[in-house]
Amino acid sequence: MNQRELRLLFGVAGAVVFFDTVFYSAVVPLLPTLTRQLHLSKASAGVLTAGYALGTLVGSLPGGMLAERAGPRVTLYAGLALMGGSSLAFGLLHNVALLDAARFIQGVRGACTWAGSMLWLIVEAPPARRGSAIGGALAAGIGGALFGPVVGTIAHGLGRGPVFSAVVLVAAALAVSVGMLPRPAAPELDPGRERLSRQLRQPAIVLGMWLVALPAIASGALNVLAPLRLGRLGAGAAGIGATFLIAAAVEAVLSPVAGRLSDRRGRIFPLRIGLAGAAVALLFFTLPQTALLLAVVIVLETVALGTFWAPAMAMLSDAADSHGMSQAYALALVNFAWAAGQIAGAGGGGSLAKAAGDAAPFAVAAGLCALTLGLLVLRGSREMKRARSAI
Repeated sequence: MNQRELRLLFGVAGAVVFFDTVFYSAVVPLLPTLTRQLHLSKASAGVLTAGYALGTLVGSLPGGMLAERAGPRVTLYAGLALMGGSSLAFGLLHNVALLDAARFIQGVRGACTWAGSMLWLIVEAPPARRGSAIGGALAAGIGGALFGPVVGTIAHGLGRGPVFSAVVLVAAALAVSVGMLPRPAAPELDPGRERLSRQLRQPAIVLGMWLVALPAIASGALNVLAPLRLGRLGAGAAGIGATFLIAAAVEAVLSPVAGRLSDRRGRIFPLRIGLAGAAVALLFFTLPQTALLLAVVIVLETVALGTFWAPAMAMLSDAADSHGMSQAYALALVNFAWAAGQIAGAGGGGSLAKAAGDAAPFAVAAGLCALTLGLLVLRGSREMKRARSAI
């Protein structure tokens, strides 16, 4: 693939993940209103938020298999079809169980759109620029997360029906763009269940999955509890949307930087910075007593967690190369780890906050970040000792 075709691929893949995250994060400013209208508890709000992640969890491995066997183009078409249908349903339904189901289907579509677009990029981009390519695509996704609360705020004013119904047109336009891309590389061969089972036990692959799951745990809790706490402190839908808008804007700028840094200084270096920052920032969640100060803390927490994604995904992709794993399956593991973390953070975080207060889930997440940082420092020290012994 020449440079022009690669730029076109990057543009289309970026547009797909952008709109996927737009309609994932649009629910954030709608959450307080939905909680009042549907009489949801914190735990029920967590279930609604986590429905997307549950769909991604269930769809991760089938999405990876589809990407490997049918190729990224077919996988993207499947995801875009689900994007239109599920978003239309979320806009028109008013029953909590049906809304949970619509969010679940949105998660399945996310597993397909991310697997198809990221696989296409990873296969075509040079390995030495993998972190940068992933970081750039993530920046587009974060841009979608940035714009999503704006869409949610508009839906709050105009109604969910008109806003989410427009997604059908967006999905159709994206499908046309996907059809204009050059033919992707041939899908990799299935490694077989036995070999895949061995690969999943490799420490590097397990570590990569954990480093994707960990920020998802923290951000899952944040997505549920932050808008509710902002609402209790007096922030309206516009204020909640603005908070997440600013957080995503800063994260979108830093994500490509983290990816390039991981290409130049190694995958672990930016991860250590993110872990240290997140461990501290998460402990401050319940301290602010005004909506403005809480908004500042939420921005800092989001930025710290955002430094994880590109290095962790690149690390897992590198480990897949080292152990002969298909990149399609590696991306399925990324989706699986992210979804599992989101479910634990959103569902578990909401339940834990109901039982022990809002500080509890964030203290747990901060502790996990600190323990992981210690593990990476210890791992780095051992690798340095082995290198010196070899000399």
